Amino acid sequence: MKNVKKVLAIALASVMAFATVACGNEGTPAVGTESGKTAAAGTWRIGGIGPTTGGAAVYGQAVQNGAQIAVDEINAAGGINGVMIEYTFEDDENIAEKGVNAYNSLKDWGMQMLLGTVTTTPCIAVSAEAAADNMFLLTPSGSSTDILEGKTNAFQVCFTDPNQGQGSAQYIGENNMASKVAVIYDSSNAYSQGIYEKFAQEAKNYSFEIVSAEAFTADSNTDFSVQLQKAKDAGAELLFLPIYCEQSALILTQANAMGYKPTIFSCDGMDGILTLDNFDVALAEGVILLTPFVADATDDATVSFVTKYQAAYGEIPNQFAADAYDGVYIIKAAIEAANATPDMSVSDLCDALKEAMVNITVDGLTGTGMTWEATGEVSKDPKAMVIKDGVYVGY
Repeated sequence: MKNVKKVLAIALASVMAFATVACGNEGTPAVGTESGKTAAAGTWRIGGIGPTTGGAAVYGQAVQNGAQIAVDEINAAGGINGVMIEYTFEDDENIAEKGVNAYNSLKDWGMQMLLGTVTTTPCIAVSAEAAADNMFLLTPSGSSTDILEGKTNAFQVCFTDPNQGQGSAQYIGENNMASKVAVIYDSSNAYSQGIYEKFAQEAKNYSFEIVSAEAFTADSNTDFSVQLQKAKDAGAELLFLPIYCEQSALILTQANAMGYKPTIFSCDGMDGILTLDNFDVALAEGVILLTPFVADATDDATVSFVTKYQAAYGEIPNQFAADAYDGVYIIKAAIEAANATPDMSVSDLCDALKEAMVNITVDGLTGTGMTWEATGEVSKDPKAMVIKDGVYVGY
């Protein structure tokens, strides 16, 4: 890790101005503008992309909402160096082609920086477009190393897939959580495949055995009876699920129906399962996941964020919301460190921000002392949390 040359602490504003969330649709005003009026000159325009409809909507909605709270706080406190932020968000439905379309729409809007995309597959496609434009990209939750590879403009708030896989194996092994472990993963998804591969590699350094590793694909992601039966027959006491929460909910439901009750361990993709429609949250009792954010933490910053999020959106924020919140403040820190101004070209702004990123340290909701490599990877420590009585609590 490069030596830290400059330390920036995030100042969390205590006052929040609730503004209308701009969804990026034609005719929808951006934050700080009124319908039918042109945005004021000299503003920071941050775009966001993620699924707000479809099966992965729980992630995109959380990112959109978490970023909005940060934008409102910063604007209420006077903006970034006195310049207000405009923030607008486009739906990509977790589809790569639609992510690229959303990116182009935001470019037409005048986006200067992208906080996105939310999920890995669209983010890989969009990051290629952003690299070609030399547009600064900070993804709150896209975790594949493919997002960063060969690019100098892209950075991550979340852990990379290999880091999640390695961290999960270490946590299970160091805490002696099981002697026999089964894995169910999505081989058609870069996020899931990447975590599984590193998990399997790291598991060799510990005393537990992977007794079953079964894949599914996007074309076979509703019936998991075969994978579950193999895990049960192999005597797996712990089931590792490096997958998104929608498929995890189906697996928990089907495991319960067959009387199979292993310990469930997952990563950040599991976050959001408690808000899925038509899912019996009692089935998630005791599920453990590694995450950078625990909503029941008692520090002032977390309490403030959770309180504001609940007041605005009627639910407890998940890790994706917290990553996005931190993402806006990370952009703020980089702008301030770079002495950037909103009249800079997109490319010049990107050059200034990517130089600043490797020289800043940020204390946020999802990590204390976060720093970045020139490769775009973030350094921070994971936390474990467990679902207890229908809520996330520290483990």
